Amino acid sequence: MRAVAARSGELRLVDVDRPEPVEGEALVRVLACGICGSDLHFMQFGEEMMRASRESGNAQFAPDFSSDIIMGHEFCCEVVAYGPNTTGPVGIGDRITSVPSRGAYSNTYPGGYSEYMVLDAAMMLPVQDSVPTEHAATTEPMAVGLHAVRAAKLTAGEPTVVYGCGPVGLATIASLRNEGAGTIIASDFSPRRRELAGILGADIVVDPRETPPIAALQEQGYQPGQDVVLFDAIGVRGTIAMLMREAPQRGARCVIVGVCMQEDTIVPMAGIEKEIQLKFVLGYTPDEFAETLANITDGSIDSNPIITGRVGLDGVAQAFQTLGDPEEHCKIMVTPHEPNSL
Repeated sequence: MRAVAARSGELRLVDVDRPEPVEGEALVRVLACGICGSDLHFMQFGEEMMRASRESGNAQFAPDFSSDIIMGHEFCCEVVAYGPNTTGPVGIGDRITSVPSRGAYSNTYPGGYSEYMVLDAAMMLPVQDSVPTEHAATTEPMAVGLHAVRAAKLTAGEPTVVYGCGPVGLATIASLRNEGAGTIIASDFSPRRRELAGILGADIVVDPRETPPIAALQEQGYQPGQDVVLFDAIGVRGTIAMLMREAPQRGARCVIVGVCMQEDTIVPMAGIEKEIQLKFVLGYTPDEFAETLANITDGSIDSNPIITGRVGLDGVAQAFQTLGDPEEHCKIMVTPHEPNSL
């Protein structure tokens, strides 16, 4: 089968053996798979991330970067077959999405940048006929936003500020609106991303070069000392320190949802003097993933605005480059069996 593999910092179109499901697994045909910002960072900083993870004593996976890694963990697929002595929640030919329990950053299992993959059959969730395939493929990134919002432990009507309006920031904004947050301030340099933030539910969007997000919040009546949640959805070196620097005196909780794969530096006194609470989050729970799919299905969360393009496997390398410009695209879908191009 055809796939796009990362090796030694480069993406290549490859032919590999189609995986065969063993007991407990299902073979699925990939219909659509979103390109995640974490994949872009992984291509650039993957080895640094692995080294930092090992040094922290919490390394959960350690791929060989000199061998093929077929990424892709935001997918909607069609079930082709089950392994021996295995049944699942849907029949052959039905669509599913799933927590990515196989693949993504593995040398062993292919992820969604391939024609076929194998999944844990017990983790698969059926996709209703009313849900477009590409919308179902956004369940994974939208679940990241839900998990971040739940981790923030919002009180009713509490104001929030989201720094960064890429897919993770937009997913956070959508869940904030759905979960009943108060005023939602969104901040991004990109006019296109700010436009999307408004569509997804932000009340006020600002260019931080012109209006500091906290100043915009204070214009709405916020007073230092009142509770507020700041979300770092940028995930690059220096953004945690920026949130701590811009946080008001007391009352601020900072939720770190963007994934920075490099070492970073903060100033502890900034947090101590302001009594800032820092919360780091990762992914989502299986229940939150299922709840997100239900939200997409019933229309309480509309992920369609973030989908801005689609490519076949031949166009994945170009799509990675294109996503470096926030004015061009937000979420590009890979369609392994269709020759789409940007």
